[in-house]
Amino acid sequence: QLQVVESGGGLVRPGGSLTLSCKASGFTQDYYVVGYFRQAPGKDREPISCISTSDESTYYADSVKDRFTISAISRDTAQATISLQMSYLTSEDTAVYYCAAVPLMTDVQTMCTRVEFGSWGQGTQVTVSS
Repeated sequence: QLQVVESGGGLVRPGGSLTLSCKASGFTQDYYVVGYFRQAPGKDREPISCISTSDESTYYADSVKDRFTISAISRDTAQATISLQMSYLTSEDTAVYYCAAVPLMTDVQTMCTRVEFGSWGQGTQVTVSS
């Protein structure tokens, strides 16, 4: 069974940086997409960034492009540990951040923005405030 566990999050000042980590395990298929989504109060959940375990191709939402970096810390046939480095944070980045994973079916952008992810982490709060 696919399991997703997140770590990181917390309180950071505007302009600061924070790193989230996610471990997806229990892989039974060749390749997966692991992604980060966030939900701010009163808003819908939105995709932020995703990475493919096949070729480490990535997707970023326009709102985080050039500020966030997603990377694979480790990966093998059974699991992947993913890092999301967040920089130049603003109050607009305040949200609950979720990691999720799904078997790879098509390109990473389509996977991240149009495909329903089946396995989710518990979520971690990121608060940007002075």
